[in-house]
Order: sequence, then structure tokens, then C-alpha cells
Amino acid sequence: MKNLFLIFCNILCLPVILLCQQKKVTTTNTVHSTGHNIHIQLKPYKNTTIYLGTYYGKGKTLADSAFLNSNSEGAFKGTKPLTEGIYFVVSPQYTIQFEVLVGKKQHFSIVADSANKLQPVITGSPDNTLFLQYTQESYKLGSDIDALQKQLAQQHNHADSVKIENEIKTASQKLHQARENIIHQHPQSLLAFLLQAMQRPEIPAIPVVNGKPDSLYPFRYVKEHYWDDVLFNDDRLLHTPFFEPKLDDYFKYYVSPEPDSIISEVNYILLSARTGKEIYPYLLTKFTNKYLNPEFMGQDKVFLFLYENFYAKGDTVILNAESKKMITDRAYSMMANQIGAAAPELNLTDTSGKNISLYSLKAPFTVVVFWDPTCGHCKEELPRIDSIYKAKWKAMGVKLYSVNVNEARMDDLKKFVNDHHFSPDWILTYQTKAARQAEQNANEPNYRQLYDVFKTPTLYLLDADKHIIAKQLTIEQIDNLMQVKRNSKQ
Repeated sequence: MKNLFLIFCNILCLPVILLCQQKKVTTTNTVHSTGHNIHIQLKPYKNTTIYLGTYYGKGKTLADSAFLNSNSEGAFKGTKPLTEGIYFVVSPQYTIQFEVLVGKKQHFSIVADSANKLQPVITGSPDNTLFLQYTQESYKLGSDIDALQKQLAQQHNHADSVKIENEIKTASQKLHQARENIIHQHPQSLLAFLLQAMQRPEIPAIPVVNGKPDSLYPFRYVKEHYWDDVLFNDDRLLHTPFFEPKLDDYFKYYVSPEPDSIISEVNYILLSARTGKEIYPYLLTKFTNKYLNPEFMGQDKVFLFLYENFYAKGDTVILNAESKKMITDRAYSMMANQIGAAAPELNLTDTSGKNISLYSLKAPFTVVVFWDPTCGHCKEELPRIDSIYKAKWKAMGVKLYSVNVNEARMDDLKKFVNDHHFSPDWILTYQTKAARQAEQNANEPNYRQLYDVFKTPTLYLLDADKHIIAKQLTIEQIDNLMQVKRNSKQ
């Protein structure tokens, strides 16, 4: 069956699309002013339940169900209207049969046969009727363009190639005009909304300003017009499969990975979406998940921004108790260890029973390592850290401050260090039970929270003043960063 999302994408990219067919059928629906009532006949299913699904961002969800009688007839109906968007009928075996537009008028009929490749016959739905007319016109133009492109690929004569290129350009302009006609002649239609929401700005030519080409102009133009005619509080966006990919591409290609740039964009989108009943909590959750464990170091600052400016100001009402606790705990775990901030003090006990303060170490760089001698990954990484320390870092004056997060296994730590012949320069520390209890009694945050230690090994790189340069990086990345910092001072 036809996939409307693919059709929409293809229409915008000089498509060859399948042609819908629509016939008049008799409907038994009684027209009501509220709610939804979609009568459906779906052969050959009888005496069974089928479903109405919809897109929900990048995912899919079921919105309603209908029981088909012995004549394969039933109805998706309810007292509340469905959010407008692209929906699909799902078989009893949970396979998508075909898609349908659900617009403002939600009392219409569908006749279809899952064993027949013909498109469903839809009556009483202006949105689907308009879509049929649009696809008929687009089908012809798309077919013409496809044929012309095949001809062009076979041409060796310059004059003939130019002629065909002009014909392709003319047909493409007609295709573009067909889309514009829908938008301007039927501005309130669901189809117009979908066409506007999914289209992206065409990249303009590079202009020449004062005799010099402005190579950044195309980037600026696309970014400035990327969201033309899109309102972020429109819940219909969520019920399409193309809005979230478009959003992801925007952040990937047009937003700097620098945290403050991301924060500016995220804040604008969320404030614009705030009145959207469905899309606002969806977007807030999406950005929270994305920057809770970000792709690039330092972007957890975006998560903290979301917590302080949205969740901490009341938006935790969208969360259940477990999620609320998780987000709050993670936010407090990140607050003390942001890039550029002073590292929290560590004053832990070493293997000889002596307390060693992190801030007592004098070094151009300090690598802080949180690890567990029983952790398989730690057993691989710690010897590598020791090797690079002996080979390069020691001569640079680097200090290694390690924290055993499994204080009950100090004997394992000592054995591991001895067996692998670690450098004696390692500062090997742990928190005693008494120190931990005193910390709890004083209601003070522990080092796990202060350094956001939720996995091992966890590495931090500090500068001479014990400010955080980097965190959660690999050994090689830390080494490269040290070299960059050293070179920048020379």
C-alpha cells in the first residue's frame, strides 16, 4: 500500500509516484459535529479488531481500534477529535495496510481490500480528496521529469542536452507551482500544512559583495528560512514522520555544537512550543534525553539549562515520580563539574592511610581517575594510562590522582597495581567508611555526585589551577588535549 510520507518526500524531489484511485461509495455514517467517526470496510478481515495508528515523532503509536463485523465493516470513533496528521490502518497482525490523512473533518468512510493493490477508496474527506487531485497532477509532472532525466543521461549533443535541461526546468517549475497552488488556494487544508512543514529552503547561489564572493550567505539564508511557516506549538507536527528528522538535521547542520548556541536554539523552540499540548512535552523530553548523555563533551550544560529553566520551574509535572527523581539527581550530579569550573575538592585516604588533598598537588595537568579494580573495562584502561604516563606524561609533570570507588576491595587494588607494575607516582585513594558516614551525617554531597561518577572508569583532566578542562574523554583524547593546551602557551 502507498506510504504518504514517501509520496510527500518524492513530490518535493521530482517524484514518480503511484496514482490514487477514488470512487463514490455509500456511507452509513451519521454526520456529527464533534469527535471522530471513520467508517471502514477492510476486506477480507471479519469478526476481528483492526487499529488506527499515527506517527509520533520518529515513532508510531496506536490511536484507536475498530471491530469489524461479518461484512468486514466497523468504525474508528470517539467523542474527542483526533489530532490532525498522517494516520495508518493496522491489521489484526499489526502490519500497516495504508495511510490516510485525518484533517478537520473526521467523519468519513474508507473502503479497502488488503489483498488488492489498489488504493483505498475514501469519501467524505476533503483533505484526502485534495490530496488525490494533487497526486494526479504531480504524478504526470514527476513522470515527465523522470523520463526527461533518462533522456538527458543518454545525450552527447550539447544543444540537445540544453534543450532537455530547459524542459526539466519548466516541468520542475510547474511541480513547484502545483505545491504553491495548494498552499495559497487551500491554506487551511491539512495538505497545505504538511507541504509547508516538510519543505526546506533551496540553497541560493553565492553572491558577490564588493567584489568578493560571500561563501557563507547560502548557509545563513537556509538557517534563517529553515522554519518559515512552521509554528512549534502545532501538535500536528508530531503526527508526521518528517518533522523530527527535519529538526535533527537542523541541529546537525545549522547549529554550532557549542553549548551556548544549542541553548539559544532549544530555548526558542521550547518557548514557542509551550502552548502545544502534545508537542511541548515531547520536545522537552527529546532535548532532555539528547543532552542528558550528550554526544560531545560539555553539552551537558544544555541539560542543566533545561533543568534550571524548565523542570525546576514546574515542568516536572509531566514526569512520573521515578523520572522526576532521576532528572533531579542527574542535574545535581552535573552542577559541580562543568567545563571551566573549579574541580570539587577531593581529600581522600591513600593506601598508606594518609589523607591526600587534590588541591595539594602542584602540576600543569592533573588526571583524576575514578575506577574499580573489579571492573573489566578498568582492568584494560588503567594499565594504558600507566603506560602513557611513563612514556609522556611524567616528563610533562602530570599528576595522577585515582579514586577507588569500591573501597571494600582495596586488597584487589593493591594486587592489581603491583601485578601490572604501576608507576609509584600514582596517588591511589579511597573514601573510608567513617569519612563517608560523616559526610552523610553532615548532609554533604559525596564525590560520586560531585564528579558525576555513574560508570567506571571516569576520567577528568584539570589544569594547573584545578579547573576542569575535560571529562568523559578517552585516554588518547586527553593526551591530544594536553598537547594542544601546551602548544597554545608556547
